[in-house]
Amino acid sequence: MVLGSATPSVQSWHNATIGKYKVASLSQRVNRQPLPLIQTVDLSRSRDDRGIHRYITSPLQKELRKTLDEGNQALIFLNRRGFSAFPICAHCGEALRCKNCDISLTLHKRANAFRCHYCGFSKAAVSTCPACGSDSIKLLGMGTEKIQEALSQLFPAARIARMDRDTTTRKGSTLRLLKDLKARRIDILVGTQMVAKGHDFPGITLVGVVCADLTLNFPDFRSGERTFQLLAQVAGRAGRGEQAGKVVLQTYNPEHFTIRAAKNQDFRAFFDNEIGFRQALGYPPFTRMIAVRISGKHQRQTASYAEALGSICREQLAANESSYGRLKVMGPIEAPLARIANRYRWQLLVSSPDAGLHRFVQDFFSGRRPILSDRSIKVAVDVDPFFLM
Repeated sequence: MVLGSATPSVQSWHNATIGKYKVASLSQRVNRQPLPLIQTVDLSRSRDDRGIHRYITSPLQKELRKTLDEGNQALIFLNRRGFSAFPICAHCGEALRCKNCDISLTLHKRANAFRCHYCGFSKAAVSTCPACGSDSIKLLGMGTEKIQEALSQLFPAARIARMDRDTTTRKGSTLRLLKDLKARRIDILVGTQMVAKGHDFPGITLVGVVCADLTLNFPDFRSGERTFQLLAQVAGRAGRGEQAGKVVLQTYNPEHFTIRAAKNQDFRAFFDNEIGFRQALGYPPFTRMIAVRISGKHQRQTASYAEALGSICREQLAANESSYGRLKVMGPIEAPLARIANRYRWQLLVSSPDAGLHRFVQDFFSGRRPILSDRSIKVAVDVDPFFLM
C-alpha cells in the first residue's frame, strides 16, 4: 500500500518516525514551480474597521486589485457557507436558534431563509425574534455569500462566482463552475473547503484566506491538525501555472504554532510541536481510543442513562483493573453539540496505550447489563474516532 499526501496525518507521520512506515519524499512541485509566498495579516488590527473592511482587509484588497489588473485569477477561501452565521435579536440579544438543535441558524440570503446546517430546519428570513417578537434581527458573523457580496461591491467589474454546497447541488453545476474557471470566465472564485483539495487552476495566482482560525479552537484534539492541513491545501492552489503564486492568510492568531507552520509550509515543524502535546495529554497516536456515544429524545433520561453507563464502566474497571492495563475512562459528558435533530447527545471516552482497550469494551457490552435494555436510547461505539464533536 502507498499512502500519498502533502499533509499527512499526525498518526501517519508518527508511524514513519518510528519506522513502521517507510518514507519517500517529493521535495519539489511539478515542473519545479516555486511554492507560493504566504503573507499573514493580523485581523485584530482591523477590529475597529467597519463593514466589509473588517474581513476583506487592506492587504488582501491590494493584492486582489493587483491580480485583477494583471489579468490573473484569485481564490478567496472561507470554510463557512451562507450569509450570516449568527443572527441575533437587536432588542433582547437572543440568538435565532434551530428548534431541533442547540445551534444558531444561518441566513442564506439567496434562498431568503434561515437554515440549520445539521438537521435541515429552515424558517423565512423575515422571521421575528422567538423570545420578544421583535423584527429587528442583527446579522452577525459571515459566510461565503457575504464575502461574495462584499467583493462585488469592492470590484464591480470583476466576474465573481461562488463554490460551496449551496451552489453545487444541481447536477452538472460543479463541472460548469470548473469549466468557467479554466476558460477564464471567472475572475474571483469564493469557496469553502471543496475548492481546497485536488483542483489544478493554472490561472490562479492569489489565494486569500478570510479567517484561518475558524476550525482552530474546536473542542477536538485534532483541530490544529485539520486547520494546518486545510490551510496548506488551499495555499497549494496558488501559483500552479507559469506565474508564481501568493497567499494572504488573515488570522487572529498569527503566532500560533499551527498558523506559523502553515505560513512556512513546514509540516515537520507543526508535527514536532503537536506530537509533544499529544504525548503529554495521552492522545493518539500514543493511545488507542474508543468513543461511546449515547443519544436519546428525552434530556433527563439520556443524562441519567449516560451517568449510569459511566458508573458501570468504572465498576468494571475497578473489579478487573489488572487485566485491562493502563486504561482510562473519561466522562460521560455532554457532547459539544448537545442536541441535534431533537436527540440529546452524551459521550464517554475510553483510552489505553495497551491491548486491554478492546477487551474492556467487548466485556462490557457482552455482559448482561439491565441498563442497556432501554430501547429509547441509542448507544454507538466508535473505534478510533475521527471527530469528537
